[in-house]
Amino acid sequence: MPDVHLVTDPDDERLGDYRALTDVELRTRWEPPHGLFIAEGELVLRRALRAGYAPRSYLVDAKRVDQLGDLPADAPVYAATPDVLERATGFHVHRGVLASFHRLPLRDADEVLAAARRVAILEDVNNHTNIGAVFRGAAALGIDAVLLSPSCADPLYRRSVRVSMGEVFAVPYARLEPWPDGLERVRAAGFTVLALTPDPQAVPMQHLTAAQRARAALVLGAEGPGLSRHAFAGSDVRVRIPMRRGVDSLNVAAAAAVAFWELGRDDEVPVG
Repeated sequence: MPDVHLVTDPDDERLGDYRALTDVELRTRWEPPHGLFIAEGELVLRRALRAGYAPRSYLVDAKRVDQLGDLPADAPVYAATPDVLERATGFHVHRGVLASFHRLPLRDADEVLAAARRVAILEDVNNHTNIGAVFRGAAALGIDAVLLSPSCADPLYRRSVRVSMGEVFAVPYARLEPWPDGLERVRAAGFTVLALTPDPQAVPMQHLTAAQRARAALVLGAEGPGLSRHAFAGSDVRVRIPMRRGVDSLNVAAAAAVAFWELGRDDEVPVG
């Protein structure tokens, strides 16, 4: 059992990692430069530990201390009442469990590509909820890695991690730079670059050839603007998800899940 320290003052300096967790701009300026991220909820916390992330500290509802008695004893546990937790973090911590973790070094794009058969590439996706949902879909539906344009949101931001249910720890990712010229690195690694678009002139995904599916890199854009002309210019094939009832597009996370399933529908999926 780690050392447990009861905290009664929300301004206690030991809780510095957990300040203003709802302030996206502040957290974005604080977390990556300091090499940390925040995990919310016991399930996500345990997945981070299994993935090899080293904890800095834990912050938990005092009533939940006993259920975390098997945590590694290499980081302190700060226990507090729900009121103190809320005043320290800026929101009601209804899951009752937070943890601060050290980040691992960011992988190189070429390293990620070398170990992958099927990848997703995100351009300018800066909504943390969408980032988390894409990673969860990637983990579930056979995408081996995710590459991010430089302007994409941080996958280890608390909301992204929470929405992904910790699957951001399971899917290797890297920044693809420079952008969009980095798409040539993907092609040089043997991938067919597929640009997902609602354009009715694009190829329906189910009509892709076996060769185009063999090593596919699916490029997805942000809500609203979609992919840039530079991303289209750097792609090999424009593809679309056929839709009905006049609907022209889907949320990027929903579209990603449908496209991921289509790319992997002939795979043998293990049970369980």
